[in-house]
Order: sequence, then structure tokens, then C-alpha cells
Amino acid sequence: MQRYFLLENAELNQRFFIHNTDDIHHIKNVMRMNVEQKIILTFKDKKSLISEITAYHDDCIEVLTLEDTTRQTELPVEVTIASGLIKGDKYEWMIQKATEMGAHHFIAVQSERSIVKLEEKKLHKKLERWQKIVKEASEQSMRLTIPDIKYKSNFKGIYDNMNEYDYILIAYEEEAKRGETSKLHQIGSNLKHGQKILIIFGPEGGLTESEVHLFKDAVKMSLGPRILRAETAPLYALAALSYQLELMR
Repeated sequence: MQRYFLLENAELNQRFFIHNTDDIHHIKNVMRMNVEQKIILTFKDKKSLISEITAYHDDCIEVLTLEDTTRQTELPVEVTIASGLIKGDKYEWMIQKATEMGAHHFIAVQSERSIVKLEEKKLHKKLERWQKIVKEASEQSMRLTIPDIKYKSNFKGIYDNMNEYDYILIAYEEEAKRGETSKLHQIGSNLKHGQKILIIFGPEGGLTESEVHLFKDAVKMSLGPRILRAETAPLYALAALSYQLELMR
């Protein structure tokens, strides 16, 4: 059953209206769904309800909610992935897969070693495209929420908001070279439901010493003995946390 999001709170046996033009196009022209066919709507309050299409209007689709089918699909902790900008298709692939694996927020950072340079005049369209990718990945993976994406022109913009997080981790390849293997597991063992974690990753060329030093109070960790690509490292971290927090408890 196809899934779509509505930015309203859920109510059973109530009529709602889908106004998102992309969703309308997908329902009408891609899926070619008819009146009385059913979809699943996920609401702002993280409830998923089976809903029936009751009418097509010029600018919206009318639906009736029928049955609560909510099940918990969110990571028990709130993970923010802050990563240096990498080549466009690789970054898009990463945020899509990281959404499927449970990330809650993304921060794209113009790192000192980022090859990609994001022009100010293209920023709005780029963020719109990334948000669309994340929305579609959330629907596909049965998420109860859509992660948000922000852009920072450097890591200083993140440093200024460090007090928002319970833990700040840096994936640092020098730690891997030194043979560090336990810090991610140790932190995962201490995490409590609802805590907020920021994990920082570098671009293709890695983080500079000055960027790492900016977060001198953060936990510098390795992601195993192998050096991972910039687009792979966030997925490794999310998979490790998911295994520890969801499958081992």
C-alpha cells in the first residue's frame, strides 16, 4: 500500500485533503489510483492510518481515515548527520540510504576540503531537491517522520549549537589508524531513549586538523579498521547504532 505524509495530526474516521502537488501527481498519474482505493497516510503526530480515497478535486485529493496501522519504525535516539559536502550524486545517495536507516536530521557543510562548492543562488533549489529525496525515502522505508536538511557554510556554524546535543561524535580516520575500536560501542551502551546525537563526517579528503580541533570536547572515534568512503561512513555508524539499540535489546 502506498504511503504519503500529511502535516496534520491524525484522527480516525475523519476526512483529510492531500494538497501536495507531487503526491497528487503520484497518486493520479503514476499509480493511477481510483476512488475507493486505499493508501496509508502518516501524520505529523507520527501515526499511520489506512485511508480511502473518496474524491478527486481540482487542487486536492479527499480521503477518509479508516484504521490505525502505526508501528514503531524510528530509532530510539535522534541522530543528526553532519557531513562535509561531497559530489552531488554521492551525497544524494547517502541521504537517501541514511534516511532508510533512521537518521533524523542532516547538515550539509562546506568543509575546508570539500571539492563541491555550493553557490548561494543555487542553495534553495538544492535543499528542495534533497528534501524531496528524503521525503520519498521516508515513505518507502515506512518512517513516521521526514528528516530535515540544513546547510552550513562551515563547521563553525555547527559548533555554535553544540549544546543542543547529548553526545557529539567525530568519525576520524586517525583514530582508525591508531587501532581505536570501542568508543562507538561504549557510547551506544550508554544512550537513553530520546537522546540527541550529532555525528560529524568529513568530505572525500577528510576533516582538517583545525576542523577536528574545533570540536575538541567531542568524542573522536573510528569506524573499524578500514577507511570508508565519505558516503559510506554515515551508513556504517547508523547501522552500528541500529544493531546495538534495536536488535540487541
